[in-house]
Amino acid sequence: MRKRIISLALALAILLLGAAGLHLAAAESTGSTVNQGAEIRYVYTENGKSLNVRSGDWSGAAVIGTLPFGAQAAVLRTLGNGWSEIMWGNSGSAYVMSRFLVSEKPGGTPSGSIPKPDGTVSDAMAEMNREFRAARKVASYTVLSRPVRASGWVNLRWVPSLEAEVIATCPQGKELTVIAELRTWYQVQDPATGMIGFISRKYTQVK
Repeated sequence: MRKRIISLALALAILLLGAAGLHLAAAESTGSTVNQGAEIRYVYTENGKSLNVRSGDWSGAAVIGTLPFGAQAAVLRTLGNGWSEIMWGNSGSAYVMSRFLVSEKPGGTPSGSIPKPDGTVSDAMAEMNREFRAARKVASYTVLSRPVRASGWVNLRWVPSLEAEVIATCPQGKELTVIAELRTWYQVQDPATGMIGFISRKYTQVK
């Protein structure tokens, strides 16, 4: 009887040690998920310039640094609003626009996108910079697209510039959620698709 009790006690001790080992292994495997789970991406900007690194996930957040064209970025997570959180500094994080991150290191700089010989930027780029400097985050609200003609549409663009790529078109009365206000543009999200872009304020109406 005594031997049976000792055997049961030993078996129980082994089970407890095994459970503790499993718990420890799980703790060790999750203790560094931020670093091990980071995905390496590379900076690719259409104009070959550096990418602004910001303190928050919106275009009006403070610029706290830059990443040069082709630089590595360790992405901690990709957000649903067009931004990515990256490792920054010794143990911190910061934010960059997801569309400027690619999976393969680019070679050289994009052709046809070198700044002017005198070091100045184009009028369109200067205007876009003024728009971004004026950006402010707001409590979200809804606007309706309002093209010049009822049968027309309003362009949704990557950045607040009439020379920027069109990523979607919005017919008359299309509902969009305003994320940030700029001087003459809104940063908006399409609630139907989740797409984020910029739309000229003069072609919208607050709902």
